Amino acid sequence: MEEQKVKKVKNKEEKSKVQMDLYDWVQCLFSALICGILIFIFIGRSIGVVGRSMESTLKDTDRVIMRSLFYEPQNGDIVVFQSTNVDRFNNIPLVKRVIATEGQSVDINFDTSEVFVDGELVDEPYTYTMTTNRDGFQGPVIVKEGHVFVMGDNRAASIDSRSADVGQIDTRHILGKVLFILIPGESRTEPRDWSRFGVVR
Repeated sequence: MEEQKVKKVKNKEEKSKVQMDLYDWVQCLFSALICGILIFIFIGRSIGVVGRSMESTLKDTDRVIMRSLFYEPQNGDIVVFQSTNVDRFNNIPLVKRVIATEGQSVDINFDTSEVFVDGELVDEPYTYTMTTNRDGFQGPVIVKEGHVFVMGDNRAASIDSRSADVGQIDTRHILGKVLFILIPGESRTEPRDWSRFGVVR
């Protein structure tokens, strides 16, 4: 009789432990879900980089995290935007660097590869190739209200605001600012380099 009581107590304890474990798992999953939603809302979402226009800062097939909520473009930011030129870019989001914002003037000396904003030389340590391709640009130009002027860091391989195919970007088409590289890209010739994981500048 005493043994049966002990067994019942043990069974209850085991059942209670299983229930507590299950409760802990549900709580963890719920917390992870809430965190995921909050990250998506307040930080943004991940997006894949397509093409070589932002080398060597960003590479083809990199997966990056971008922030979209309460974001106002600033000079030097790397942004993701949707081009209105569907025929040329087939609805693929483009990634470029903001060179100037509304009201600022942009001029480029293609002989010296120097970029000027409001008459001042822009320090561009991030550029991968020289800014020698005019691509139809005739400066100086004033950035329109509600727009930004963007260029890729790999100037020789970038179609950007120098070209009429992209032009100045309406800020309403900006999806967000790139914050960091989540998964470095890889190719047939280059393996994934995890040292590139982290904040993007």
